[in-house]
Amino acid sequence: MIKEMLIGFMVGLIATAVGTFIFIEFFSSRDFYTSLELIQEGNLEGKVLSLGAIANFLVFFVFLKKNQIYRARGVLFETFFIAFLVLLLTFFQSN
Repeated sequence: MIKEMLIGFMVGLIATAVGTFIFIEFFSSRDFYTSLELIQEGNLEGKVLSLGAIANFLVFFVFLKKNQIYRARGVLFETFFIAFLVLLLTFFQSN
């Protein structure tokens, strides 16, 4: 059970990273590293990370469709972790 949830958590992290990468590549007219610098300068890390976490919906529903409930639960915990991270980034950003 714990192993399955850990697999779901790790898959959720990978899905969030891939979703963030795709979002930056698709919506930015500049190269990836320049876009990352602009995101950091504008204190937009939380917003971009939360948009990248949308990819977790796809992974979550695939796990549910395959009846892998504990892996889906791990993805859900990872999504809550990302939400908490975005909350921390929002409150503790320097102005």
